[in-house]
Amino acid sequence: MKFLSKLIATFCVVCAVMPAEAKQKADNYENFKVAIYTRAYEVQQMTDREWLETSWETISNQVKVDKIYLETHRDQLIIDKAEMKKIIKFFEDKGVEVAGGITYTISEMNDFETYCYQDPVERAKAQEIIELTAELFDEVILDDFFFTDCKCDLCIEAKGDRTWTEYRLELMHKAAEEVILGPAKRVNPDVKVIIKYPNWYDHFHGLGFDLEHGPKQFDGVYTGTETRDAVSSDQHLQPYLGYLVWRYYNNLAPGRNGGGWVDTGGMRYIDRYSEQLWITMFAKAPEITLFDYRSMLTPLSERNRAPWTGQGTSFDFDEMMKPVKIGKKEVTPTTVARAAGYSLEEVDKVLGFLGEPVGIKSYKPYHSSGEDFLQNYFGMIGIPMDIVPEFPAEEEFIILTEQAKYDKDIVAKIQKQLQDGKDVMITSGFLRAMQGKGIEKIVEMEYTDRKALITEVKAGWGALTPTKKPILMQQIQYFTNDSWEVISGMDAGLGWPIMHRGRVSNGTLYLLVVPDNFADLYNLPDNALNSIRSTVSKRVVPYTIEGPNNISLYVYDNNTIVVESFHDEEITFNVVAQSTPKNTATDVLTGEQLEGKARMTFSFGPAPAAPAQVTYSVTLKPHSYKALKFE
Repeated sequence: MKFLSKLIATFCVVCAVMPAEAKQKADNYENFKVAIYTRAYEVQQMTDREWLETSWETISNQVKVDKIYLETHRDQLIIDKAEMKKIIKFFEDKGVEVAGGITYTISEMNDFETYCYQDPVERAKAQEIIELTAELFDEVILDDFFFTDCKCDLCIEAKGDRTWTEYRLELMHKAAEEVILGPAKRVNPDVKVIIKYPNWYDHFHGLGFDLEHGPKQFDGVYTGTETRDAVSSDQHLQPYLGYLVWRYYNNLAPGRNGGGWVDTGGMRYIDRYSEQLWITMFAKAPEITLFDYRSMLTPLSERNRAPWTGQGTSFDFDEMMKPVKIGKKEVTPTTVARAAGYSLEEVDKVLGFLGEPVGIKSYKPYHSSGEDFLQNYFGMIGIPMDIVPEFPAEEEFIILTEQAKYDKDIVAKIQKQLQDGKDVMITSGFLRAMQGKGIEKIVEMEYTDRKALITEVKAGWGALTPTKKPILMQQIQYFTNDSWEVISGMDAGLGWPIMHRGRVSNGTLYLLVVPDNFADLYNLPDNALNSIRSTVSKRVVPYTIEGPNNISLYVYDNNTIVVESFHDEEITFNVVAQSTPKNTATDVLTGEQLEGKARMTFSFGPAPAAPAQVTYSVTLKPHSYKALKFE
């Protein structure tokens, strides 16, 4: 008993003397941790103690920070070990968890010039950097650039007759073991080396990022969920990618995907930054890293205000700008740090209600490409997606894009699914890639070299509905009565399939004809989008939506969903509970209850009639979300 009393007394003393920052850290956020990544340039500035103290006070008074990544190297700038130890101590004294970071770039300004892992001199330098970092930290993250874009004469000679992809995958696999992981573990056996993969996953293998072996080699992975703005940024990534890419990497390394990573690049309004943070958290990432320390100090101004501000949107610019007390004193927000802090505080209120995400499985074999990033466009028309690296044979419905052609046994696997009473949807890109390679033995449909510029759509038995603009699509040819059009694209009295189906054994093979410009999916009329959503969701996901494009649906396994609008104006649409109808939907934030309306459904074709559905009318403000619980 004396020992127990002494232990309790010691614990109380420790709590009494614990820094205020450390006490606060324990309850920063309920559902995730927040980290800030610091480039070597800003770490170098931190050697000026006054700048370090004032800059940290500015940031920590506006956003609650659990962890900081301190970079030892970027663009051949290496931080002095003694100075880094002082900086580490500064943050540890503040109760902030500290980890290391490395960016293996020679020069970002020179088209992101990376190290050459064929060059003995540059290999030695890369090894020296990881050894230095492993001495200082027990956790090290490699930012984006542990790939190679080098095509020097050494590389050309070593490549031989192989493709650049073949050569680089082998080179970087060996470099991970010989240059990074082996040396790091020899210096510090306890060090965990995390590889952060960026957002351009469909092109990884061409630069040596190895998603087949890399997630197993490294101690963990991290996800670049930054999508910035699809119009103003060079990558033109769809917002949904921030959700889907985290789920994909989590499927590559289950339970070892450390978090999502968002930067402030390419924004027209601060709302776009906030959206990226929310989307990452809707994927249930356990940590969010804010890139970077410098960006957190960027001043906020009226030009960050969106035109829809003041309409009661999920991100309230004026509310965000109100005085706040996070640290020791009340401050008036002045920098991007507060936009991050406010956004994360708001989404934290929702996340505790959400279960584990579920979605329609789309099979992407390792090192595959084709119809690049197409699944994200599906996500932007309200189809909840989930990319997986292994064929999902257990699923009742799957979607195969052109990427699936990289599986040499894919036709046999499709046949097996259909015979097992499961449904498969293929895209027109997959049909083109597999034409003459066995797909015609399942359903005889031909991808022709003819195009159609459609201006109207016929969905089911409905009337013709105009498209939002003319859409260029491939003409697909098939045998009448062997398979059937579900949605037709029309022009001048002629029609071609947009969504097609053919009954095979105990299942159905669907074809979705994807426009030449993937974004033209958004120009299909609502009734066509509704038909596509209903078809892909009815056997797997218990909820779907009816209405326009640019609404994302995130579905969870505990009868909760999040719906998010990317429209610049208020939008109203239906949420449909289709396989397990519920009576009431409750907004988890406001407590508002939405009463559902029951309706019967009918079947066209061989499928049996679906159960009765319940629809709920939902209105979303511009660039806003709602989380609903069905009971």
